[in-house]
Amino acid sequence: MKIYTKTGDLGTTALFGGTRVAKHHIRIESYGTIDELNSWIGLLRDQNIQQHSKDILMNIQDKLFVIGAVLATDPAKAILKNGKERLNIDRISDSDITLLEDEMDAMDAELAPMTHFVLPGGHTTVSYCHITRTVCRRAERLATHLFELEPFEKNVLSYINRLSDYLFVLARKLAVDVKAEEIKWIPEKK
Repeated sequence: MKIYTKTGDLGTTALFGGTRVAKHHIRIESYGTIDELNSWIGLLRDQNIQQHSKDILMNIQDKLFVIGAVLATDPAKAILKNGKERLNIDRISDSDITLLEDEMDAMDAELAPMTHFVLPGGHTTVSYCHITRTVCRRAERLATHLFELEPFEKNVLSYINRLSDYLFVLARKLAVDVKAEEIKWIPEKK
């Protein structure tokens, strides 16, 4: 199978189900940003971090492929003529969301309480995590826009929202792990 098909040469692409849309369509922007997020998580997973975090990130990458598939499916063609779903994979479950919450709670228990916003940075690994978090927030903004136009499974939105929170807490934990200074943002008073 060749990678190039030439079918997108005029600026369209096919959704799962065959419908062609512009490559700048909100659906393409949504799952394209999830793909970008997945790549950033891969870069983060490649850093010198604890194996447990790597395992969780691998699980997240798997879930992001599920989310990408959900977002790439044309809602009008999601159900086949025989009544079965076109997308025959496990979806984002409540337990997937709970896993992120449990991981955040465990990391938070080891961290100093937050009293201020923190400036992203301090170490390359921490910075990668913050960049990943901001890409996740962008993915969430695009997905919520798409959801307003063409609703999909609500757990997808919940998962993306929880994931950005998880990435923030992970960045704080990584800062501790690599002994990077966490710089508080304290605005100047006028």
